[in-house]
Amino acid sequence: MSATFDFTDKQVFIFGGTSGINLGIARCFASAGARVAVASRSQDKVDAAVAELEQLGAQADGYSLDVRDTDAVEAALAAQAEKAGALDVLVSGAAGNFPALAHKMSPNAFKSVVDIDLLGSFHVLRAAFPHLKKPGASVINISAPQAFIAMPLQSHVCAAKAGVDMLTRTLALEWGALGIRVNSIAPGPIDDTEGMARLAPNEAAREACRKTVPMQRFGAASEIGEAAMFLSSDAAAYVSGVVLPVDGGWAVAGAGSAALAASLMPNM
Repeated sequence: MSATFDFTDKQVFIFGGTSGINLGIARCFASAGARVAVASRSQDKVDAAVAELEQLGAQADGYSLDVRDTDAVEAALAAQAEKAGALDVLVSGAAGNFPALAHKMSPNAFKSVVDIDLLGSFHVLRAAFPHLKKPGASVINISAPQAFIAMPLQSHVCAAKAGVDMLTRTLALEWGALGIRVNSIAPGPIDDTEGMARLAPNEAAREACRKTVPMQRFGAASEIGEAAMFLSSDAAAYVSGVVLPVDGGWAVAGAGSAALAASLMPNM
């Protein structure tokens, strides 16, 4: 990692933290000394993530749950608070995505993404509130460029992530007086993630996507982790309500990003 942060004795809970970008965030906090809890639906992934974080020297805990299940989310957060005390950092990163044309998507398919991304984020934030350190907690929602760049095949994600960003801003207003900061990170194309595999499933699509990034490369999950640590550090003590793209300038080239998505569309 290029940046240096110290999260010794800090408590971090990462929903969706067993794979991809969110596991990259968990690795960063673990390497910086934090106690890290992760949660996702797959018990096997939870077990593997906990083992990996422990190999990095961290004290780690894991929970198998679905963010659409409010009781399960509340139970996991209460159990972790009982073990480790108030949360210094909460990351809400559970998400679902698949490419689909809006007029060919079933209502249930659209609903499933909104339920995971938006309603799931609300469940996590609402349930975490009693356990957040006040003052001093940092809350980070993992958003996406689809929140502010319209893309074909992504109507469900565009709608859900736009809602997540407005939830971020609203809670920054509501919780600011308590000393809780709430921000979003919008990752761009991040290599070795399920999202990239779905949206750019072959080498031609990967190369086309890479060319739309001003920095001419894909990002790494560790770079999202470093952004999360910055936003949770004293260096960002006056930063709240921000949607931070970490994307090599990809959002600046929004029209090009949308054009790429359009070129990948199947026949209408």
